[in-house]
Amino acid sequence: MLYIKELIIMILLALVVAGNLTDVIYDYREGASLAHLAIEIGLVVTSFVLITFLSFGIWSQSCSNRKLKSELSSLEKDRQAELPPEVAAARHSLAKVIQGQFETWQLTMTEKEVAMLLLKGLSFKEIAAVRDTMEKTVRQQASSIYRKASVSGRHEFAAWFIEDYL
Repeated sequence: MLYIKELIIMILLALVVAGNLTDVIYDYREGASLAHLAIEIGLVVTSFVLITFLSFGIWSQSCSNRKLKSELSSLEKDRQAELPPEVAAARHSLAKVIQGQFETWQLTMTEKEVAMLLLKGLSFKEIAAVRDTMEKTVRQQASSIYRKASVSGRHEFAAWFIEDYL
């Protein structure tokens, strides 16, 4: 889902490559000039190089996303193991309060996930990577969360949960 634009571009470039290869073969059989053939071969090579770079970029981003998800998961487990019992109990209680407030605000399941990641301090880009979605989508979801919570932004949203505890 995250790479739909890139996939469409790759398919279009692949069609360009296939069409140009067919045209080069046809033009060669018809006796086209070397200059004409060189231009068309250049287009084929350029398209192929672009497909290769785009594929590498998608693969690299995918690896980065998997690594980020893995790091988040291991950090969460490490943090849980290191907590003193009273802190773990307070954290569990706060999590219940947060989930209850999410219900009061009538957040959707997706909004709840995004809201928790916002509270954990992830950037929009990181949330998009973790959720395999577009950063623009996360921004829209965050705006919806802030509107439902009647807050103006991320800081006020986070402060809403800890303001009375300090």
